[in-house]
Amino acid sequence: MAKRIEAREPAPAVRLPALTDVASLAGVSHMTVSRVINETGPVRAETREKVLAAIEELGYRPNSTARALATGRSRNLGVVALDSTLFGPASTLFGVELAAREAGYGIAIASVSDPRRDAIARAVDSLRRQAVEGVVVIAPHVAAKPALRAAPAGIPLVAVADTDRASIPVVSVDQRDGARQVTEHLLGLGHRTVWHVAGPADWLEARAREQAWRRTLKKHDAEPPPVLRGDWSPRSGYEAGKQLLGERDLTAVFVANDQMALGLLRAFSEGGRSVPGEVHVAGFDDVPESAFYPPPLTTVRQDFIEVGRRTFGLLQEQIEGAAAPARSLVPAELVVRESTGA
Repeated sequence: MAKRIEAREPAPAVRLPALTDVASLAGVSHMTVSRVINETGPVRAETREKVLAAIEELGYRPNSTARALATGRSRNLGVVALDSTLFGPASTLFGVELAAREAGYGIAIASVSDPRRDAIARAVDSLRRQAVEGVVVIAPHVAAKPALRAAPAGIPLVAVADTDRASIPVVSVDQRDGARQVTEHLLGLGHRTVWHVAGPADWLEARAREQAWRRTLKKHDAEPPPVLRGDWSPRSGYEAGKQLLGERDLTAVFVANDQMALGLLRAFSEGGRSVPGEVHVAGFDDVPESAFYPPPLTTVRQDFIEVGRRTFGLLQEQIEGAAAPARSLVPAELVVRESTGA
């Protein structure tokens, strides 16, 4: 016998608090509440406090579309993110989002897997259709440079990129000084030279670190060894480490990021090369795990929160109609740990 299924009435929709609810609780007009929320007119301090208390009590959230119509401001920013799964770009994105959120801005993200000029332009256009007030482009690839030089006019733009040839303001960690610090640290320990496992050739940061490593060695009359190149992954660092095991005169290695350094340390451990007993190893990024590597890794710390703060600051200056500086460099910091004998 078939079982009878009783039809159930749908659960009633939960009603969210409205602007009129805030006005009623605060004992003011809805226009007063609108002026407080949108900052569009004078309101006495005590009245403002009543409205804000009512908003907090009810959990009221303003309608962003209505607020944009009332003020002409969406208070939303767009971010074009490339390779945001890697530590550096992901941390940069977090830093920008945190700075924007603290200032009361929302974030819309357009992820781009192809860094070429037309892909970035399409992403920017997509964000503009969402009525964002400005756009941040996180552009670590060499291929993104032409897109930055040909950035569309008519919307505030800031790039997070290691380049000084963009037509828009750019923010970056001082990659060259970070690589200089770590290379000089290794030379200062008495090594005749320093080997380098570089990042992908099509990444701006990888190029900057490699150039500074080479320039620093030549400055100190040290001969640069052949460069090994990885793809930022631990596996590529592991493969580079296995190659370096055959270099019996090798005593120091600067690896272009901490993830590759992790793989290299594994290869050295398997191959019987003691770190720091026989070889000193240093990385770049200061990922949270680097202090717990076997051994803890000497590395270069990048302050991505400061990168986000400066990026948002430059974008806000443009939104407000001010001229932003062409470039802002965030200092890099050498962190010395046991992998270089600390």
